[in-house]
Amino acid sequence: MTSHTATFDRKTWMGLLARAKPERLAQLFPELPAHELLRPPEIGAVMVQGRAGGAGSAFNLGEMTVTRCALRLISGAVGHAHVQGRDKPHATRAAVVDALMQTDQAAALAAQVLAPLQDEERVRRSARAARAAATKVEFFTLVRGEDQ
Repeated sequence: MTSHTATFDRKTWMGLLARAKPERLAQLFPELPAHELLRPPEIGAVMVQGRAGGAGSAFNLGEMTVTRCALRLISGAVGHAHVQGRDKPHATRAAVVDALMQTDQAAALAAQVLAPLQDEERVRRSARAARAAATKVEFFTLVRGEDQ
């Protein structure tokens, strides 16, 4: 398990919130504080790019549906979120957490919401890596007489 005193930078917490399962985020953070929508949740598409071999030239892979939201808490903190899919409540909840992480509530919120999400993501990735490793095939070449 991760220490609940771990610190998160904004890039890390934004990624965790975007990748979180909406129902799990709602379970960890059920009550939203009062806020004003600066940009109500809206659904759109972004172009996803890929690279051949990880280092080759970029190419357009296709479009992906995303939902974005921007809001301001009563305290004045502003939060933003972009999440995959068409889930407006997920984008709103992620934006609220982003805003709260910029306040004095960050440490408590990191322990309550972000650390469990990070632990669960680590378990999911390990399980996926184990499933992939189980299908790994080792190739080898025997030296043939004519190759010498």
